[in-house]
Amino acid sequence: MPSNSFGVRRAVGALALILAATWLGLATARAQPPSPQAQASSARKQQRLADAYKRAQEAIERRDFAAAARAFDDAVRLDPRSPEAQNGLGWALLAQRLYEQAIPPLRAAVRLRPDFGAAQRNLGEALSGSGRRDEALTHLRRAAELEPHDPDSHRALARLLVSQRKLPEAIAELRRAVELGPGRADLRDDYGSALAQDQRMPEAAEQFSEAVRLDPRLAQAHFHLSIARWRLGDADSALASLQTALDLNPQHADARYYLALVLDRKGQREEAIEQLRRAIELKPDHAQAHNRLGLLLQRAGEPEGAIAAFRRARELDPDNPEIPNNLGLALLQRGDANSAIEQFRTAMSMNPADATFRGNLGIAYLQQADFDSAIAELRGALAVAPRMAPLHYNLGLALKLKDQLLEAMAEFRRAIELDPQLADAHYTLGVTYWQQGSFPQAADELRAAIAITPEYAEAHYTLGTVLKQLGNLPEAATALREALRLQPDFAGAHTTLAAVLEQLGDPEGAAAERKAAEQITREKTALQAAMFATNSGLRMLNAGDLDGAIGQFQSAIKSAPDYALAHYHLGQAFRRKGQSAQAQGAFQRAAELDPKLKPPEH
Repeated sequence: MPSNSFGVRRAVGALALILAATWLGLATARAQPPSPQAQASSARKQQRLADAYKRAQEAIERRDFAAAARAFDDAVRLDPRSPEAQNGLGWALLAQRLYEQAIPPLRAAVRLRPDFGAAQRNLGEALSGSGRRDEALTHLRRAAELEPHDPDSHRALARLLVSQRKLPEAIAELRRAVELGPGRADLRDDYGSALAQDQRMPEAAEQFSEAVRLDPRLAQAHFHLSIARWRLGDADSALASLQTALDLNPQHADARYYLALVLDRKGQREEAIEQLRRAIELKPDHAQAHNRLGLLLQRAGEPEGAIAAFRRARELDPDNPEIPNNLGLALLQRGDANSAIEQFRTAMSMNPADATFRGNLGIAYLQQADFDSAIAELRGALAVAPRMAPLHYNLGLALKLKDQLLEAMAEFRRAIELDPQLADAHYTLGVTYWQQGSFPQAADELRAAIAITPEYAEAHYTLGTVLKQLGNLPEAATALREALRLQPDFAGAHTTLAAVLEQLGDPEGAAAERKAAEQITREKTALQAAMFATNSGLRMLNAGDLDGAIGQFQSAIKSAPDYALAHYHLGQAFRRKGQSAQAQGAFQRAAELDPKLKPPEH
């Protein structure tokens, strides 16, 4: 929970006091001229200094720190041995985050007056901003010693300590700052942030709550409070705090990112995706938002959008191994195992000890039907994480596909032993028993899968098939009808139910099921043809053959008029050819069929 690195608002007031004291000194100097000639020269100089300080104060009051720096620079030229002028120049540069430029005048101020606490603090902050944290720490500690009753000196020291992960000491300094300034919301916010980083979330939430009580318009405190509440498991309160933070600051990209997390947790995926896209508009280099957007698009069945989001996240955060892993999974979802393998290898090279990455590499080889490589990688992953149930399950799949059924079944059983709620392991073990003719054991495993996941249509269908072979026709019909309730276009379930109904003496019902199966088969054949033509058109589109691509997309639409992706990609092809009206019509039809398919912005 980061805070701003430089507190301009508080520093303005402190600097105004310094300027007032400086002007008083100038007035005193003018009252005691050494000689008429010297008096005239000194008066001119003092007047120019007074003008410079006045310009500086006026610029500070209107938050024009560049103008303030120019005014202080004039003061330094007139009186280079003035620690106040040097500190003022450094402060004005620091306010603009010009850390390297701020350091020389601040060093001069400290050299001219070593007990100048404000200059020590400003120098420490400038050094910290330029990455010289060890040297910065020396000056910030000195500032806290010189100004023990100034909360900002303790705060500045604490911020550096937080950045160095010295949390206990940072928390102590911020506690002292809060004691010195109990009515300041910004200090409470910083204190809460340090407590949160130390995983003391209930205490952090208390500080953030007090900060928003003291200053209800402090958007950052509302934002930090929302994160604390989110991590404490209170999604509803987190949502309320995020909405307040965004009401106060609609341009807060991080608040929109966390709002997306909360909305996703509450099952509002489309709204979460929209918030992530808005966060990215506000902060295009927000790697976490790109990565999270990829995950949500992947779960929404949009692998192309997910892949684009993960690739951008990868560019922004090249050292995060989770991102190539996520990209690899999205590529697998698209069916591009070769590219997925490359991404999983990249993730493994960053973190060789992560068994999940190696397990995913095994799944990619499995998709390629390279069973030997899949088995080798999955066994390698299990050597690192022997109690990871999904790895045993996937190894079982690879062994099953190599017809090593006994070894496969042993892996399925081990997966179930480690995770009894792994429905897929029960299902696949049941299918394996069925294929071996062990029908009662198959039925038991399939029922176990259904008990864990009642909406498991394939398990209901296979259970119905097994029960049919066991001669339990009424229960078989019940299981098959449940499969069709869950998945009405399940052609195999219609066909098997037709056979069961025939044996139960219901020829009309059997005929109706066979007719439904035939209709679904025709529709699926048409859809497969449309998907093939669309994929072919995409390859042509990517190669620049616009006419060929348009022909393929139109062929796909002829096979399956309601296939939204064909209309969408036809719109892309028309747009690239400059046929705007046709493109608009195609995009409109795609959006009617699938509201998630919106025309590209460019």
